Amino acid sequence: MPLMSPATLPLPDWLARLETLSPREIDLGLDRVNEVLERLALQRPQNVYHVAGTNGKGSCVAMLEALLRHDETCVGSYTSPHIIRYNERIRINGREASDAQIVAAFERIEALRGSVPLTYFEYGTLAAMVVFAEANVDTAILEIGMGGRLDAVNAIEPDAGIITNISLDHCAWLGEDTESIAVEKAGIMRRGKPVVFGSRKMPRTIAERAQATRARLLVAGQDYDWLHGSDGWMWSDSQQQLENLGRPALPGDHQLENAAAVLAMLKAAGRSDLLQVDTVNDALSGLRLAGRMQRIEGTPRYLLDVAHNAAAAAALATTLAAEQGDGKTVVVIGVLDDKDVSGIVSPLLGHVDHWIATTADSPRAIDAGELARQIANISGSACLAAGPPQQALQEAQLLASHDDQILVTGSFYVVGPVLSELYSRP
Repeated sequence: MPLMSPATLPLPDWLARLETLSPREIDLGLDRVNEVLERLALQRPQNVYHVAGTNGKGSCVAMLEALLRHDETCVGSYTSPHIIRYNERIRINGREASDAQIVAAFERIEALRGSVPLTYFEYGTLAAMVVFAEANVDTAILEIGMGGRLDAVNAIEPDAGIITNISLDHCAWLGEDTESIAVEKAGIMRRGKPVVFGSRKMPRTIAERAQATRARLLVAGQDYDWLHGSDGWMWSDSQQQLENLGRPALPGDHQLENAAAVLAMLKAAGRSDLLQVDTVNDALSGLRLAGRMQRIEGTPRYLLDVAHNAAAAAALATTLAAEQGDGKTVVVIGVLDDKDVSGIVSPLLGHVDHWIATTADSPRAIDAGELARQIANISGSACLAAGPPQQALQEAQLLASHDDQILVTGSFYVVGPVLSELYSRP
């Protein structure tokens, strides 16, 4: 049933009501979105780029946005989930959409959807496209929320895309092994359109799906490559070489892999003009992305990272190993019930001095008590169960001395509440 009196609702109330529209939080499929998109009859942006994969999607979107804005193109970006505010999901030229813009989009969708039972994510995807159409966006960069083939974003026809990498995540929906998951991610491929696979380790099914769909597949380590040194890095393909590139401002060596894929996709999409050393350095030197290896200095220090699968946790562990500080590391961790707890915790063993389990701010969260039991079994050491993230933060602060570090990880739904709490303090 349509919402009652939607025009009177402010954004927080809209979001609360949207959660009631569909009986399932996740309901993969394109029919519902396609039907409402047809009714909306939106002007499509001149260029649409998809970003899919297991890890690094948000980073790639941020890099694409920064590079495309360099020539004053009007760029819209859609990502999910958000860290603190829903508005983070929809950006125009790097600025979050306003409450008024998003509410107006919701109202337009509600007036046309009839009895179509959209999920929360589907509603948000459609709202992003409405906002972009109203703003006359030239280029839309759309992050695939889950999988690819049946994700709501895939209803919007792309001109090019990136599949960052494939590892185990969302297995209940996408498959129990990387080859099966790769088939779902490859659903963004289109006949004759370029798609970049951004990791040197590629599942066999990616190549098979590219051949079947006749997409133009470009593979890391084959069609383009990169090298990194202590101060910078180099990108190259068969026609071009960019030397003396500065490292992206986003921390971690894995960001070079993301940046290399972004450059490869832009070139394949006909934007070779952006592949200039000065342009790349200028665009990527000022990037900031909340919750991705984010540091907040203080006593104690904070490191916040939304790592929620084994591959992301391994990247986080590499960062922790490189620090080799004298202080202890106290971890606040919360995990959703469809995640691999052992896969997330195991890479962090040896880098953690105190474990604190929290119940992430999501209906799909593992209860703190149960998570603490699992972590204790995996780590062979005690794990405190501390309730919601704000309470877990307080417990961590009691354990941490001035020279120590508090790491917050495991989910967007842990990092977000903790960041809100930290930002609210004087």
